[in-house]
Amino acid sequence: MKGKHRIIVSTKRLKYDFEIRRNLTVIRGDSATGKTTLVDMIREYVNNPSGTPVELACDKKCYVLEGSLWKEQLSAMQDSIVFIDEGNEFIKTVEFADTIQKTDNYYIIVSRESLPSLPYSVEEIYGIRTSGKYGTLKPCYHEFYRIYGAQTLKKDTKPEVVITEDSNSGYQFFNSVCRQQQLKCETMNGKSNVFHYLNMHKNERILVIADGAAFGSEIDRVMQLIGGKDQVVLYLPESFEWLILKAKVVKSKWADQVLEKPWEYVESKTYFSWERFFTAVLIEETNGSYLAYAKRKLNPAYLNDSVKDSILEQMTKIQLF
Repeated sequence: MKGKHRIIVSTKRLKYDFEIRRNLTVIRGDSATGKTTLVDMIREYVNNPSGTPVELACDKKCYVLEGSLWKEQLSAMQDSIVFIDEGNEFIKTVEFADTIQKTDNYYIIVSRESLPSLPYSVEEIYGIRTSGKYGTLKPCYHEFYRIYGAQTLKKDTKPEVVITEDSNSGYQFFNSVCRQQQLKCETMNGKSNVFHYLNMHKNERILVIADGAAFGSEIDRVMQLIGGKDQVVLYLPESFEWLILKAKVVKSKWADQVLEKPWEYVESKTYFSWERFFTAVLIEETNGSYLAYAKRKLNPAYLNDSVKDSILEQMTKIQLF
């Protein structure tokens, strides 16, 4: 599955209207915010579409996945939008992650806990906001809002330390830049280590660079730890490969189209996260050229001044050169 999909589920008193654009969407929020009610309404419609007051409008089939027989249920769900309520412990398992990445469904998961096995984006974590008035005849409209959006810096920042999520080409690029500027750069060798590093280095000016496309499971505790402190800045592009494409060092009309509306191109069964997709795009678009890209080892061409500066210029308000 790919593309944006709008879901409208309603009764005479209650209405949810929202749109999803990735294979993994997470709904957060305290009790009594409407999360479970949403799943209950989907379940009621699926189980008894002709005998329920619930109405459902969507261009894809919708299902609720739950219980100990989830794998058996999932085998019958294809090209569909699958809702999962909190309390289903299987969503925390590696088995669940391994299973759903082989499917062509989109998943909407209700969970107040982080899900480290799943590569979900910081931009696809939502709460439910209620607007309108409660009443016997008036609808109560529920809309989704992003909990974590792109961070906007109020002033330029120059870090003392740069940390990157992994040790691949992204780290190699920033490590080279930092050496030239006599800055310290360290790899975390995994997104879960970002929190532990920040917890031990609370008084340094740190720039965290991580793939926003898969950092969703870490963002909550990292944001709580830094608490809006100016000395820690999170820079979360979709991925390093996305950053390169955004810099337009690769001349490709198709890549430009992909960047404008990636959801129209990312096939969920092929790419479990947008990070993987942008890597594939960059490899394909640079194949056979002097900018031929490899994930594991950085092509030195990306350290040429013109290419390097074009990439760094995308990081507005961050001074690394």
